Amino acid sequence: MENTNTRPFGLRDKIGYGMGDFGNDFTFMLTAMFLMKFYTDVVGVSAAVVGLLMMLARFVDAFSDVIMGQLVDRSEPGKNGKFRPWLLRFMGPVAVAALLIFAPWVKNFPMGGRIAWMFVTYILWGSVCYTAINIPYGSMASAISGDPKDRASLSTWRTIGATMAATAIGVVLPMVVYYTDEEGHTVLSSGKMFGAAVVCAICAVACYLICFFMVTERVKVPKVDTKFNLGELLKSLASNRALIGIVVAALVFLLAQLSLSGMAAYIYPNYFGSGAGQSMANLVGTVVTLVCSLFVGKLASKFGKREISIVGSLVTTVTMIVLYVMHTHNMNTFLGLYGVAYIGLAIFNLIIWAMITDVIDDTEVKTGVRQDGTIYSVYSFARKLGQAASSGLTGGLLTLIGYTAETAFDSAVTDGIYNITCIAPAIGFALLAIVMIFVYPLKKSVVEENTAKLAAKHQ
Repeated sequence: MENTNTRPFGLRDKIGYGMGDFGNDFTFMLTAMFLMKFYTDVVGVSAAVVGLLMMLARFVDAFSDVIMGQLVDRSEPGKNGKFRPWLLRFMGPVAVAALLIFAPWVKNFPMGGRIAWMFVTYILWGSVCYTAINIPYGSMASAISGDPKDRASLSTWRTIGATMAATAIGVVLPMVVYYTDEEGHTVLSSGKMFGAAVVCAICAVACYLICFFMVTERVKVPKVDTKFNLGELLKSLASNRALIGIVVAALVFLLAQLSLSGMAAYIYPNYFGSGAGQSMANLVGTVVTLVCSLFVGKLASKFGKREISIVGSLVTTVTMIVLYVMHTHNMNTFLGLYGVAYIGLAIFNLIIWAMITDVIDDTEVKTGVRQDGTIYSVYSFARKLGQAASSGLTGGLLTLIGYTAETAFDSAVTDGIYNITCIAPAIGFALLAIVMIFVYPLKKSVVEENTAKLAAKHQ
Protein backbone atom coordinates (compact mmCIF):
# COMPACT_ATOMS: atom_id res chain seq x y z
CA MET A 1 0.00 0.00 0.00
CA GLU A 2 1.42 3.37 -1.00
CA ASN A 3 1.34 6.24 1.50
CA THR A 4 -0.03 9.32 -0.28
CA ASN A 5 0.70 11.67 2.65
CA THR A 6 4.46 11.77 2.06
CA ARG A 7 6.31 14.16 -0.24
CA PRO A 8 6.45 13.11 -3.92
CA PHE A 9 9.29 10.98 -5.21
CA GLY A 10 12.08 13.17 -6.54
CA LEU A 11 15.75 14.02 -6.85
CA ARG A 12 16.25 13.96 -3.08
CA ASP A 13 15.36 10.25 -3.01
CA LYS A 14 17.62 9.48 -5.97
CA ILE A 15 20.64 11.22 -4.47
CA GLY A 16 19.97 9.75 -1.04
CA TYR A 17 19.61 6.22 -2.36
CA GLY A 18 22.78 6.61 -4.42
CA MET A 19 24.65 7.68 -1.29
CA GLY A 20 23.72 4.34 0.29
CA ASP A 21 25.71 2.41 -2.30
CA PHE A 22 28.40 5.07 -2.08
CA GLY A 23 28.73 3.94 1.55
CA ASN A 24 28.48 0.25 0.67
CA ASP A 25 31.25 0.40 -1.88
CA PHE A 26 33.64 2.32 0.33
CA THR A 27 34.18 -1.02 2.08
CA PHE A 28 33.16 -3.44 -0.70
CA MET A 29 35.48 -2.00 -3.37
CA LEU A 30 38.25 -1.53 -0.81
CA THR A 31 38.30 -5.28 -0.14
CA ALA A 32 37.67 -6.21 -3.80
CA MET A 33 40.60 -4.13 -5.06
CA PHE A 34 43.17 -4.46 -2.30
CA LEU A 35 42.48 -7.40 0.06
CA MET A 36 44.29 -10.05 -1.96
CA LYS A 37 47.13 -7.66 -2.81
CA PHE A 38 47.49 -6.77 0.89
CA TYR A 39 47.62 -10.37 2.08
CA THR A 40 49.90 -11.67 -0.69
CA ASP A 41 52.39 -8.80 -0.84
CA VAL A 42 52.33 -7.35 2.72
CA VAL A 43 51.21 -10.17 5.02
CA GLY A 44 52.92 -12.90 2.95
CA VAL A 45 50.04 -15.37 2.58
CA SER A 46 49.88 -17.49 -0.59
CA ALA A 47 47.44 -16.21 -3.23
CA ALA A 48 45.83 -19.66 -3.38
CA VAL A 49 45.24 -19.64 0.38
CA VAL A 50 43.77 -16.12 0.29
CA GLY A 51 41.42 -17.08 -2.54
CA LEU A 52 40.39 -20.31 -0.83
CA LEU A 53 39.63 -18.60 2.47
CA MET A 54 37.58 -15.93 0.70
CA MET A 55 35.60 -18.67 -1.04
CA LEU A 56 34.99 -20.54 2.22
CA ALA A 57 33.85 -17.34 3.92
CA ARG A 58 31.21 -16.80 1.27
CA PHE A 59 29.58 -20.16 2.01
CA VAL A 60 28.74 -18.78 5.44
CA ASP A 61 26.54 -16.35 3.52
CA ALA A 62 24.34 -19.25 2.46
CA PHE A 63 22.91 -18.95 5.95
CA SER A 64 23.47 -15.32 6.95
CA ASP A 65 21.91 -13.84 3.78
CA VAL A 66 18.72 -15.90 4.01
CA ILE A 67 18.47 -15.26 7.77
CA MET A 68 18.84 -11.53 7.19
CA GLY A 69 16.26 -11.59 4.41
CA GLN A 70 13.81 -13.28 6.75
CA LEU A 71 14.53 -10.78 9.54
CA VAL A 72 13.84 -7.90 7.17
CA ASP A 73 10.62 -9.41 5.78
CA ARG A 74 9.37 -10.18 9.29
CA SER A 75 10.27 -6.81 10.81
CA GLU A 76 7.46 -4.42 11.72
CA PRO A 77 7.43 -1.08 9.82
CA GLY A 78 8.11 1.84 12.19
CA LYS A 79 8.07 5.61 11.97
CA ASN A 80 11.28 5.50 9.89
CA GLY A 81 9.97 2.74 7.66
CA LYS A 82 10.80 -0.94 7.40
CA PHE A 83 14.26 -0.82 5.84
CA ARG A 84 15.92 2.51 6.75
CA PRO A 85 16.49 1.72 10.47
CA TRP A 86 18.92 -1.05 9.56
CA LEU A 87 21.31 1.58 8.18
CA LEU A 88 21.67 3.16 11.62
CA ARG A 89 22.03 -0.18 13.37
CA PHE A 90 24.94 -1.52 11.35
CA MET A 91 26.76 1.44 9.77
CA GLY A 92 29.28 1.50 12.64
CA PRO A 93 29.97 -2.25 12.80
CA VAL A 94 30.47 -2.60 9.04
CA ALA A 95 32.99 0.26 9.04
CA VAL A 96 34.99 -1.15 11.98
CA ALA A 97 34.99 -4.67 10.52
CA ALA A 98 36.34 -3.42 7.18
CA LEU A 99 39.05 -1.49 9.02
CA LEU A 100 40.23 -4.58 10.93
CA ILE A 101 40.80 -6.48 7.68
CA PHE A 102 43.73 -4.18 6.83
CA ALA A 103 45.34 -4.09 10.28
CA PRO A 104 49.11 -3.62 9.64
CA TRP A 105 50.17 -5.47 12.81
CA VAL A 106 48.86 -8.80 11.48
CA LYS A 107 52.02 -9.18 9.33
CA ASN A 108 53.97 -9.81 12.56
CA PHE A 109 51.78 -12.79 13.56
CA PRO A 110 52.81 -16.41 12.95
CA MET A 111 51.44 -17.67 9.64
CA GLY A 112 48.54 -19.49 11.35
CA GLY A 113 47.59 -16.30 13.16
CA ARG A 114 47.70 -14.27 9.93
CA ILE A 115 45.38 -16.71 8.18
CA ALA A 116 43.01 -16.87 11.17
CA TRP A 117 42.87 -13.06 11.44
CA MET A 118 42.04 -12.68 7.75
CA PHE A 119 39.37 -15.38 7.87
CA VAL A 120 37.62 -14.08 11.01
CA THR A 121 37.69 -10.39 10.07
CA TYR A 122 36.56 -11.13 6.51
CA ILE A 123 33.57 -13.15 7.76
CA LEU A 124 32.75 -10.48 10.35
CA TRP A 125 32.72 -7.82 7.65
CA GLY A 126 31.09 -9.66 4.74
CA SER A 127 28.87 -12.36 6.22
CA VAL A 128 27.61 -10.44 9.25
CA CYS A 129 27.91 -6.66 9.11
CA TYR A 130 27.77 -6.01 5.36
CA THR A 131 24.92 -8.48 4.96
CA ALA A 132 22.97 -6.83 7.77
CA ILE A 133 23.11 -3.43 6.08
CA ASN A 134 23.13 -4.33 2.37
CA ILE A 135 20.07 -6.58 2.23
CA PRO A 136 17.64 -4.08 3.80
CA TYR A 137 19.24 -1.29 1.78
CA GLY A 138 18.75 -3.18 -1.49
CA SER A 139 15.21 -4.17 -0.55
CA MET A 140 14.38 -0.54 0.22
CA ALA A 141 14.05 0.37 -3.47
CA SER A 142 10.65 -1.33 -3.63
CA ALA A 143 9.44 0.80 -0.70
CA ILE A 144 10.69 4.16 -2.00
CA SER A 145 8.32 4.05 -4.98
CA GLY A 146 5.96 1.61 -6.64
CA ASP A 147 6.55 3.09 -10.11
CA PRO A 148 8.90 0.96 -12.30
CA LYS A 149 10.34 4.12 -13.89
CA ASP A 150 11.21 5.51 -10.46
CA ARG A 151 12.84 2.21 -9.54
CA ALA A 152 14.85 2.23 -12.77
CA SER A 153 16.11 5.71 -11.88
CA LEU A 154 17.02 4.47 -8.38
CA SER A 155 19.02 1.66 -10.00
CA THR A 156 20.90 4.21 -12.09
CA TRP A 157 21.59 6.46 -9.10
CA ARG A 158 22.67 3.49 -7.03
CA THR A 159 25.22 2.61 -9.68
CA ILE A 160 26.36 6.24 -9.82
CA GLY A 161 26.89 6.12 -6.05
CA ALA A 162 28.87 2.90 -6.35
CA THR A 163 30.88 4.40 -9.20
CA MET A 164 31.74 7.44 -7.09
CA ALA A 165 33.09 5.17 -4.36
CA ALA A 166 34.99 3.07 -6.88
CA THR A 167 36.47 6.29 -8.26
CA ALA A 168 37.48 7.59 -4.85
CA ILE A 169 39.11 4.26 -4.00
CA GLY A 170 40.37 3.15 -7.39
CA VAL A 171 41.71 6.51 -8.59
CA VAL A 172 43.00 8.11 -5.39
CA LEU A 173 44.25 5.14 -3.34
CA PRO A 174 46.75 3.69 -5.87
CA MET A 175 48.49 7.07 -5.91
CA VAL A 176 48.70 6.99 -2.10
CA VAL A 177 49.24 3.41 -0.92
CA TYR A 178 52.10 2.41 -3.24
CA TYR A 179 55.76 3.38 -2.98
CA THR A 180 58.92 2.61 -4.97
CA ASP A 181 61.40 0.30 -3.23
CA GLU A 182 65.19 0.30 -3.55
CA GLU A 183 65.03 -1.92 -6.63
CA GLY A 184 62.62 0.46 -8.39
CA HIS A 185 59.57 -1.79 -7.98
CA THR A 186 56.10 -0.43 -7.19
CA VAL A 187 55.00 -2.07 -3.91
CA LEU A 188 52.17 -1.71 -1.39
CA SER A 189 52.69 0.08 1.97
CA SER A 190 50.98 -1.54 4.98
CA GLY A 191 50.79 1.70 7.00
CA LYS A 192 49.37 3.75 4.14
CA MET A 193 46.88 0.98 3.35
CA PHE A 194 45.59 1.03 6.94
CA GLY A 195 45.30 4.83 6.89
CA ALA A 196 43.32 4.62 3.65
CA ALA A 197 41.01 2.03 5.25
CA VAL A 198 40.37 4.41 8.18
CA VAL A 199 39.33 7.19 5.79
CA CYS A 200 37.09 4.83 3.80
CA ALA A 201 35.39 3.59 7.00
CA ILE A 202 34.59 7.15 8.11
CA CYS A 203 33.27 8.07 4.66
CA ALA A 204 31.05 4.96 4.63
CA VAL A 205 29.35 5.99 7.88
CA ALA A 206 28.80 9.53 6.57
CA CYS A 207 27.18 8.20 3.38
CA TYR A 208 24.83 5.88 5.29
CA LEU A 209 23.66 8.83 7.41
CA ILE A 210 22.96 10.92 4.31
CA CYS A 211 20.99 8.04 2.80
CA PHE A 212 18.94 7.61 5.98
CA PHE A 213 17.92 11.26 6.19
CA MET A 214 17.28 11.88 2.47
CA VAL A 215 15.26 8.81 1.49
CA THR A 216 11.55 8.31 2.19
CA GLU A 217 9.72 4.97 2.22
CA ARG A 218 6.35 5.57 0.56
CA VAL A 219 5.19 2.01 -0.10
CA LYS A 220 4.23 0.40 3.20
CA VAL A 221 5.55 -3.15 2.99
CA PRO A 222 3.71 -5.24 5.60
CA LYS A 223 5.32 -7.67 7.99
CA VAL A 224 5.42 -11.29 6.77
CA ASP A 225 3.62 -13.43 9.34
CA THR A 226 3.56 -16.80 7.60
CA LYS A 227 5.63 -19.51 9.27
CA PHE A 228 9.07 -19.92 7.75
CA ASN A 229 9.48 -23.19 5.88
CA LEU A 230 12.93 -23.70 4.38
CA GLY A 231 11.78 -26.57 2.19
CA GLU A 232 8.92 -24.56 0.71
CA LEU A 233 11.24 -21.57 0.21
CA LEU A 234 13.80 -23.64 -1.68
CA LYS A 235 11.05 -25.30 -3.72
CA SER A 236 9.53 -21.96 -4.72
CA LEU A 237 12.92 -20.48 -5.55
CA ALA A 238 13.88 -23.51 -7.63
CA SER A 239 10.78 -23.04 -9.79
CA ASN A 240 11.30 -19.27 -10.18
CA ARG A 241 12.98 -18.99 -13.57
CA ALA A 242 13.39 -15.21 -13.37
CA LEU A 243 15.15 -15.48 -10.03
CA ILE A 244 17.33 -18.35 -11.22
CA GLY A 245 18.29 -16.31 -14.27
CA ILE A 246 19.24 -13.20 -12.32
CA VAL A 247 21.10 -15.27 -9.70
CA VAL A 248 23.24 -17.02 -12.33
CA ALA A 249 23.73 -13.72 -14.17
CA ALA A 250 24.87 -12.03 -10.95
CA LEU A 251 27.31 -14.85 -10.22
CA VAL A 252 29.05 -14.74 -13.61
CA PHE A 253 28.94 -10.93 -13.75
CA LEU A 254 30.65 -10.57 -10.37
CA LEU A 255 33.12 -13.25 -11.40
CA ALA A 256 34.05 -11.18 -14.45
CA GLN A 257 33.88 -7.73 -12.86
CA LEU A 258 35.86 -8.54 -9.73
CA SER A 259 38.43 -10.59 -11.62
CA LEU A 260 39.02 -7.49 -13.73
CA SER A 261 39.19 -5.10 -10.77
CA GLY A 262 41.19 -7.53 -8.62
CA MET A 263 43.82 -8.09 -11.31
CA ALA A 264 44.22 -4.31 -11.69
CA ALA A 265 46.31 -4.39 -8.50
CA TYR A 266 48.72 -6.72 -10.29
CA ILE A 267 48.76 -5.82 -14.00
CA TYR A 268 49.51 -2.10 -13.59
CA PRO A 269 52.19 -2.19 -10.84
CA ASN A 270 53.75 -5.48 -11.99
CA TYR A 271 53.24 -5.76 -15.78
CA PHE A 272 53.19 -2.08 -16.78
CA GLY A 273 55.30 -0.91 -13.81
CA SER A 274 52.90 1.88 -12.92
CA GLY A 275 50.77 2.27 -9.79
CA ALA A 276 49.26 5.35 -11.45
CA GLY A 277 48.00 3.07 -14.23
CA GLN A 278 45.55 1.52 -11.77
CA SER A 279 44.26 5.01 -10.97
CA MET A 280 43.90 5.81 -14.67
CA ALA A 281 41.99 2.56 -15.32
CA ASN A 282 39.51 3.33 -12.57
CA LEU A 283 39.10 6.87 -13.87
CA VAL A 284 38.36 5.45 -17.34
CA GLY A 285 35.74 3.16 -15.80
CA THR A 286 34.13 6.08 -13.98
CA VAL A 287 33.92 8.23 -17.10
CA VAL A 288 32.44 5.38 -19.15
CA THR A 289 29.85 4.66 -16.45
CA LEU A 290 28.80 8.30 -16.13
CA VAL A 291 28.48 8.65 -19.91
CA CYS A 292 26.44 5.44 -20.13
CA SER A 293 24.18 6.64 -17.30
CA LEU A 294 22.99 9.47 -19.58
CA PHE A 295 21.31 7.13 -22.05
CA VAL A 296 21.01 3.65 -20.50
CA GLY A 297 17.64 4.48 -18.91
CA LYS A 298 16.22 5.61 -22.26
CA LEU A 299 17.61 2.56 -24.05
CA ALA A 300 16.17 0.27 -21.39
CA SER A 301 12.74 1.89 -21.74
CA LYS A 302 12.83 1.57 -25.53
CA PHE A 303 14.46 -1.84 -26.03
CA GLY A 304 14.30 -3.54 -22.62
CA LYS A 305 16.80 -4.13 -19.83
CA ARG A 306 17.45 -7.75 -20.80
CA GLU A 307 17.98 -6.81 -24.41
CA ILE A 308 20.58 -4.07 -23.92
CA SER A 309 22.48 -6.13 -21.33
CA ILE A 310 23.01 -8.85 -23.95
CA VAL A 311 24.52 -6.38 -26.44
CA GLY A 312 26.76 -4.83 -23.79
CA SER A 313 28.06 -8.22 -22.63
CA LEU A 314 29.03 -9.18 -26.17
CA VAL A 315 30.89 -5.88 -26.67
CA THR A 316 32.96 -6.53 -23.54
CA THR A 317 33.67 -10.15 -24.50
CA VAL A 318 34.97 -9.27 -27.96
CA THR A 319 37.12 -6.38 -26.72
CA MET A 320 38.84 -8.45 -24.00
CA ILE A 321 39.60 -11.16 -26.56
CA VAL A 322 41.18 -8.51 -28.81
CA LEU A 323 43.34 -7.33 -25.90
CA TYR A 324 44.43 -10.90 -25.17
CA VAL A 325 45.46 -11.50 -28.78
CA MET A 326 47.33 -8.17 -28.97
CA HIS A 327 49.26 -8.73 -25.71
CA THR A 328 50.31 -5.09 -25.81
CA HIS A 329 53.05 -3.54 -23.68
CA ASN A 330 51.69 -0.05 -24.33
CA MET A 331 49.62 0.94 -21.29
CA ASN A 332 47.75 3.70 -23.17
CA THR A 333 46.62 1.22 -25.84
CA PHE A 334 45.48 -1.16 -23.14
CA LEU A 335 43.56 1.59 -21.31
CA GLY A 336 41.86 2.72 -24.53
CA LEU A 337 40.48 -0.74 -25.30
CA TYR A 338 39.74 -1.26 -21.62
CA GLY A 339 37.42 1.75 -21.86
CA VAL A 340 35.54 0.11 -24.74
CA ALA A 341 35.28 -3.15 -22.81
CA TYR A 342 33.93 -1.29 -19.80
CA ILE A 343 30.82 -0.23 -21.75
CA GLY A 344 29.17 -3.62 -21.31
CA LEU A 345 30.10 -3.74 -17.63
CA ALA A 346 28.68 -0.25 -17.08
CA ILE A 347 25.41 -1.01 -18.87
CA PHE A 348 24.73 -4.12 -16.80
CA ASN A 349 25.74 -2.37 -13.58
CA LEU A 350 23.38 0.52 -14.31
CA ILE A 351 20.29 -1.65 -14.82
CA ILE A 352 20.86 -4.69 -12.61
CA TRP A 353 19.13 -3.24 -9.54
CA ALA A 354 16.03 -2.38 -11.58
CA MET A 355 16.06 -5.95 -12.88
CA ILE A 356 15.88 -7.20 -9.28
CA THR A 357 12.65 -5.28 -8.72
CA ASP A 358 11.36 -6.79 -11.98
CA VAL A 359 12.05 -10.24 -10.53
CA ILE A 360 10.28 -9.30 -7.27
CA ASP A 361 7.27 -8.08 -9.27
CA ASP A 362 7.25 -11.23 -11.42
CA THR A 363 7.32 -13.40 -8.30
CA GLU A 364 4.38 -11.52 -6.80
CA VAL A 365 2.40 -11.92 -10.02
CA LYS A 366 3.02 -15.69 -10.06
CA THR A 367 2.67 -16.45 -6.31
CA GLY A 368 0.55 -13.60 -4.95
CA VAL A 369 3.14 -13.00 -2.20
CA ARG A 370 5.67 -10.18 -2.15
CA GLN A 371 9.01 -11.14 -0.54
CA ASP A 372 11.40 -8.26 -1.15
CA GLY A 373 13.89 -9.14 1.58
CA THR A 374 14.00 -12.88 0.89
CA ILE A 375 14.44 -12.53 -2.87
CA TYR A 376 17.02 -9.80 -2.46
CA SER A 377 18.91 -11.95 0.06
CA VAL A 378 19.08 -14.82 -2.44
CA TYR A 379 20.36 -12.41 -5.08
CA SER A 380 22.86 -10.95 -2.61
CA PHE A 381 24.14 -14.43 -1.85
CA ALA A 382 24.67 -15.03 -5.57
CA ARG A 383 26.70 -11.82 -5.78
CA LYS A 384 28.85 -12.98 -2.91
CA LEU A 385 29.37 -16.34 -4.56
CA GLY A 386 30.56 -14.46 -7.63
CA GLN A 387 32.86 -12.44 -5.43
CA ALA A 388 34.18 -15.60 -3.81
CA ALA A 389 34.58 -17.38 -7.14
CA SER A 390 36.56 -14.47 -8.56
CA SER A 391 38.82 -14.44 -5.50
CA GLY A 392 39.33 -18.19 -5.65
CA LEU A 393 39.92 -18.11 -9.41
CA THR A 394 42.29 -15.13 -9.21
CA GLY A 395 44.22 -16.62 -6.30
CA GLY A 396 44.45 -20.02 -7.96
CA LEU A 397 45.59 -18.63 -11.31
CA LEU A 398 48.16 -16.34 -9.69
CA THR A 399 49.57 -19.35 -7.84
CA LEU A 400 49.47 -21.39 -11.05
CA ILE A 401 51.69 -18.87 -12.89
CA GLY A 402 54.08 -18.87 -9.92
CA TYR A 403 53.22 -15.51 -8.35
CA THR A 404 54.75 -14.80 -4.93
CA ALA A 405 56.16 -11.66 -3.33
CA GLU A 406 59.59 -12.82 -4.54
CA THR A 407 58.62 -13.62 -8.18
CA ALA A 408 56.17 -10.72 -8.59
CA PHE A 409 58.26 -8.98 -11.25
CA ASP A 410 59.61 -11.97 -13.23
CA SER A 411 58.76 -11.68 -16.93
CA ALA A 412 57.02 -15.08 -17.14
CA VAL A 413 54.86 -14.18 -14.14
CA THR A 414 53.95 -10.70 -15.43
CA ASP A 415 52.98 -12.15 -18.84
CA GLY A 416 50.74 -14.59 -16.98
CA ILE A 417 49.18 -11.67 -15.10
CA TYR A 418 48.33 -10.02 -18.43
CA ASN A 419 46.70 -13.18 -19.77
CA ILE A 420 44.58 -13.70 -16.65
CA THR A 421 43.43 -10.07 -16.76
CA CYS A 422 42.05 -10.56 -20.28
CA ILE A 423 40.82 -14.17 -20.31
CA ALA A 424 38.82 -14.31 -17.05
CA PRO A 425 36.56 -11.29 -17.84
CA ALA A 426 36.12 -12.42 -21.47
CA ILE A 427 34.81 -15.80 -20.35
CA GLY A 428 32.63 -14.22 -17.66
CA PHE A 429 30.88 -11.79 -19.99
CA ALA A 430 30.40 -14.45 -22.66
CA LEU A 431 28.62 -16.57 -20.04
CA LEU A 432 26.57 -13.55 -18.96
CA ALA A 433 25.29 -13.06 -22.52
CA ILE A 434 24.37 -16.76 -22.73
CA VAL A 435 22.47 -16.62 -19.43
CA MET A 436 20.51 -13.51 -20.42
CA ILE A 437 19.59 -15.03 -23.79
CA PHE A 438 18.63 -18.56 -22.74
CA VAL A 439 17.75 -18.43 -19.01
CA TYR A 440 16.49 -15.01 -17.90
CA PRO A 441 12.88 -14.69 -19.17
CA LEU A 442 11.89 -11.08 -18.36
CA LYS A 443 12.04 -9.39 -21.71
CA LYS A 444 10.51 -5.95 -22.18
CA SER A 445 6.97 -7.14 -22.98
CA VAL A 446 6.82 -9.41 -19.90
CA VAL A 447 7.97 -6.61 -17.56
CA GLU A 448 5.32 -4.26 -18.94
CA GLU A 449 2.61 -6.92 -18.59
CA ASN A 450 3.58 -7.58 -14.96
CA THR A 451 3.52 -3.88 -14.15
CA ALA A 452 -0.01 -3.57 -15.51
CA LYS A 453 -1.20 -6.63 -13.54
CA LEU A 454 0.24 -5.36 -10.25
CA ALA A 455 -1.17 -1.89 -10.82
CA ALA A 456 -4.64 -3.38 -11.23
CA LYS A 457 -4.18 -5.65 -8.21
CA HIS A 458 -3.04 -2.86 -5.90
CA GLN A 459 -5.86 -0.57 -6.98
